[in-house]
Amino acid sequence: MSDRHVLTVVEDGILTITLNRPEKLNAYTERMGHEISEALEQANEDDDIRVVIVTGAGRGFCAGADMSADTGWFNDPTVRQRRGNEGGFAMKFYESLKPVIAAINGPAVGVGVTMTLPMDIRIAADTAKFGMLFTRRGLVPEAGSAWFLPRIVGLPQALQWVLTGEMIEAAEALRAGLVSELVPAEQVLPRAREIARKIADNTSPVATAISRQLLWRTSAADHPMAALGIDARLIQQLAKGADLKEGIAAFQEKRQPAFTSRPSTDMPEGFPWW
Repeated sequence: MSDRHVLTVVEDGILTITLNRPEKLNAYTERMGHEISEALEQANEDDDIRVVIVTGAGRGFCAGADMSADTGWFNDPTVRQRRGNEGGFAMKFYESLKPVIAAINGPAVGVGVTMTLPMDIRIAADTAKFGMLFTRRGLVPEAGSAWFLPRIVGLPQALQWVLTGEMIEAAEALRAGLVSELVPAEQVLPRAREIARKIADNTSPVATAISRQLLWRTSAADHPMAALGIDARLIQQLAKGADLKEGIAAFQEKRQPAFTSRPSTDMPEGFPWW
């Protein structure tokens, strides 16, 4: 059995990150956070990786922080300061150039929920439960979730979940928009892979990377010009590249596109704009 807290497998352009402490429902440790960050950095550097999936080993996704094995985050001011300054894995997800899909195969509590918020698509088992339990532990929401959660489910719903600290059933999570769909537990990972394949097989790597950042960074702006001013410049630059010609040709010829752009070398002038 591997002693790594995270396992990674790349297959056909899809990186699957599996939280690997099934005997503890994949309870989070600082080591797990480091290994997640490393995997995301490698994904950003590898143009052959098109999509990232995050799931849990065994019957759980992540049962929250492992208080018994990982007290450094709570007690060590150096650890807290570093996480606050650098953003940890939350910012790695947020800044990813690759779309990230959460395949939530079981309970997701505390950091098990908040780590999914910077991901782009969340698929959950119909038996999954979620918990923003921080106030019941004498803590506040972490991993930037006070910013992410209201943008996903709205401020009133975010407030109710955080202030009560109650467990959230899968059906409620779906109604609120925390997850986009529910499937039987054994179908969570196959469904995530099905969505990942649609992205990997049909979209431009560069256009997808930019679109992800465009939505995350402008959707909360107070005026549409925040997006209009940027997307116009980006389209002007992308129109000069080969992917637009290939996308149009594939559409006209009714075939799958063969995009050649690479995020490591072909990002347009002005990216990143922030």
